[in-house]
Amino acid sequence: MFKRLLAEIATILEDADIPYMVIGDQAVLLYGEPRMTRDIDVTLGVDVDRIECVLAAFEASSFRPLPANVRSFVTETHVLPMEDASTRIRLDLIFSFSPYEREALSRVRKIDIDAVFVRFASPEDVIVHKLVAGRPRDVEDVRHILSMQKKIDDAYIRGWLTQFDIALDRELVKQFNEIVALQK
Repeated sequence: MFKRLLAEIATILEDADIPYMVIGDQAVLLYGEPRMTRDIDVTLGVDVDRIECVLAAFEASSFRPLPANVRSFVTETHVLPMEDASTRIRLDLIFSFSPYEREALSRVRKIDIDAVFVRFASPEDVIVHKLVAGRPRDVEDVRHILSMQKKIDDAYIRGWLTQFDIALDRELVKQFNEIVALQK
């Protein structure tokens, strides 16, 4: 069921010429360890000023917005939560066009799912996302991705984590280094 939904989402976004990448647990399933998930997270390469375009793209689909006042909610949160009517699976569309997201969108991996190429964040960008999120499960996901992926661009990861360390006053590079050291 997730494969069908991912292919549908990809087709909708491609047809509307909206840059995107699948992140979160669906990307972890691709690069790391299988686990249960009930949602799909997608970063859009557009800002909230394109909300009307995004809503129009999904209008004929089975996905329905969850907030009562969509425009207000998206303006405040930069997230458009939706739900597939038949499966009740949640889709979070995350509006963003920061320098980091622009770079991550340029590095997507196109994965064939049911004869549709779906754009997934690279393993490196999934690692960055997960470490910034910082929940215990996210850190565990990073460990699994590192154990499954033999070739990771550590310098790219450390570069972005350094910038997030400064912006968020965190120690993400140190945390990443500790995880990598445990993998050896």
